[in-house]
Amino acid sequence: MNFALILIGVLLNAIAQLLLKKGMNLIGNINLNVDSIISLIPSLLKNIFIWGGMGSYAISIFIWLIVLSRVQVSYAYPFLSIGYIVAAFIGYYYLGESLSIYKISGIGVICLGIIILSRG
Repeated sequence: MNFALILIGVLLNAIAQLLLKKGMNLIGNINLNVDSIISLIPSLLKNIFIWGGMGSYAISIFIWLIVLSRVQVSYAYPFLSIGYIVAAFIGYYYLGESLSIYKISGIGVICLGIIILSRG
């Protein structure tokens, strides 16, 4: 049950990242000045992807609190790496992001690390 909760929390966190990225792709680049930030607020409030991402984050935080009440943080935290793996592949297939041999190699190392950590 704990592993399932960890996985759900991690996947919701990754989904949040992807939804927020999709929302920001629609909004565009943000300049760091007061006028740009103020004019950004209505765009954020009308963007369903931003709302979905924030909602996914909220649910993932609630689930993560349950996880942390049940297992050691040194056990749970490394599983957040699964979120990177999910985000990298979905980003590649649905957002057109790059997936180089270096990223794929790094994902392999992450997978190996998760396997080792899950045994202890």
